[in-house]
Amino acid sequence: HDVKSFIKGRYNCEEGADSYPITYMQPEVHKNIVLITVESLSADFLAHFGNTDHLTPRLDSLIQHSLVFNNLYATGNRTVRGLEALTLSLPPSPGESIIKRPDNSNLFSVGKVLKEKGYTVQYIYGGDSYFDNMGTFFSGNGYEIIDSKDIDKKKITYQNVWGVCDEDLYTKALEVFDDNEKLNKPFFSHLMTVSNHRPFTYPSGKVSISPETKTRSGAVEYTDYAIGDFIERAKSHSWFENTIFIVVADHCASSAGKVELPLDKYHIPALIYAPGFVEPQEVNTRVSQIDIMPTVLGMLNLNYESQFYGMDIFHNVNYNPRAFIATYQDLGYWSGDILTVLSPVKRNRQFQIIQNGFMFEEIPLKTEHEESLDDAISYYQSLELKEWEE
Repeated sequence: HDVKSFIKGRYNCEEGADSYPITYMQPEVHKNIVLITVESLSADFLAHFGNTDHLTPRLDSLIQHSLVFNNLYATGNRTVRGLEALTLSLPPSPGESIIKRPDNSNLFSVGKVLKEKGYTVQYIYGGDSYFDNMGTFFSGNGYEIIDSKDIDKKKITYQNVWGVCDEDLYTKALEVFDDNEKLNKPFFSHLMTVSNHRPFTYPSGKVSISPETKTRSGAVEYTDYAIGDFIERAKSHSWFENTIFIVVADHCASSAGKVELPLDKYHIPALIYAPGFVEPQEVNTRVSQIDIMPTVLGMLNLNYESQFYGMDIFHNVNYNPRAFIATYQDLGYWSGDILTVLSPVKRNRQFQIIQNGFMFEEIPLKTEHEESLDDAISYYQSLELKEWEE
């Protein structure tokens, strides 16, 4: 398959070009952007997606006032994969995440685009950014790092092995945002939470499930509480009305299933909340995690030369609903009703996907679907070529 021709056709760029132009007719809008990446928040925890355990009342309420993606899929099953997808807007590379690879600085990122637009760019983490090479990656790509070491110990109300509780993370974020506003320039702050992670401990007296139970359900309920509390506290700050909030999971709570790449185990929630700017609506189009931030940049009419594989799903005429999902070795490409899985030693399998709501049946194909296979190979091969060239 001619990889360069494939990329040219998909992204409307000159053959061999390193980037393609993103332009909008309307004036640019430089609102603040707060991107909250939530640890292990599967879509099926939310009542909006059919859960009946009442674990996420605040998120379900927030959805009513937000643009919500009903058919969104994570690229992987590790935090670094979610951060990679949201920051670099790239499909998952085989083997190790780019975040954990050497020589991963000065890449084309969301932070780079926004920094060139005059934004303050930050990564705010509830744990130690040394973990999973986050600090090296984000600082090497122009982000200011703010993590648990930067939180006044007197203001830490609870922490475990992973870091401070989500409430403390959000309290620190509110302080940072107030300082940002004094600079008289917009800010982009990417937050990463830790509370919805084993050992599933959190402050007492906040939610109905006691932290003594150390259950995922309790951690999800606390995660939901902390997000709702953060939004309510943010409303009293002067920068609130000029801010877009994105809440999205890094990956699902589990990726195990009866098949190698179970699609329901990659289904994650995402919403965009900006009262008076983003109208509430449900988006049922299939969307990849790599499309979230290009879509947000499109909402702000930002013009730039893009190297993203992700697209603005509302304005890019070349957008083809698809999803990239992967494990450490298996690379999946889901387009139409065909899931193609590429594996080591040039092995590939294809499945017809029958979707009923958010339940999926994967039926092995007896006859190769050549176009889907070529597309899958081209996406992942061109990604590897791009990384090698850089």
